[in-house]
Amino acid sequence: MAIDFSGQTALITGASTGIGAVYANAFAARGAHLVLVARSRDKLDGLATKIRTAHGVRVDVLAADLSTPDGCATVTALEQDIDILINNAGFGMHGDVADADAARLADQVRLNCLAVVQLTARFLPGMIARRRGTVVNIASTAAFQPLPYMAVYGATKAFVLSFTEALWAEARPAGVRVLAMCPGATETPFFEIVGTDDAAVGSRRAPEQVVATTFRALERGRPSVVDGRRNALLAGLVGLLPRRLVISAAERTIRPKPAQVR
Repeated sequence: MAIDFSGQTALITGASTGIGAVYANAFAARGAHLVLVARSRDKLDGLATKIRTAHGVRVDVLAADLSTPDGCATVTALEQDIDILINNAGFGMHGDVADADAARLADQVRLNCLAVVQLTARFLPGMIARRRGTVVNIASTAAFQPLPYMAVYGATKAFVLSFTEALWAEARPAGVRVLAMCPGATETPFFEIVGTDDAAVGSRRAPEQVVATTFRALERGRPSVVDGRRNALLAGLVGLLPRRLVISAAERTIRPKPAQVR
């Protein structure tokens, strides 16, 4: 049975492009008002104008960098009721931890983990009190096994998956839906930020497919879902194989390719 989101307010992070923008359009099409959060005010304003014109809902925009304490504080200071929280903002890095910028790694943990926890802790109590609400945290198929060369990213997504599934059990008695959405490689600017396509495993799915999978899983009351049958099969398989084999296979798959000399 389809969930009625009309008149509710959805806060979506990482909303300016990719999966976040598709979530924004999808919830607006279902009658929800929006609070869109991302770093780029210009992109948010452009998206907000299109959504208002297409769907006639209220759209507020908030430019904030959630990898910083000030950015998180800007969002948690919102006084309006939030009925739907989509923690979508996140990024990854590709390469050895030993060669990485330590400050950038810390930003990754703050955005992918700490911001998810802070925003959830801020807006979930109101949902519990109203006995209505939805929280969707974007994990990844990266959550199901360690990822050499994307070690911090994989670990953050494992955190999101575990945190969200536990939260599902806590919030369910109050009628609040909680879902860990686990996409695989998706056609978004994610790999532009990573800086390479070496981290992509398998064919990429469309953001619209990820969002459609989300709504089906919410309607079924699932704690987590993997987008795409092939991705779901692989995610399930890694739990049955010896850990050392799984890590070795991931290392070979994601290992940075040597630069080609022309």
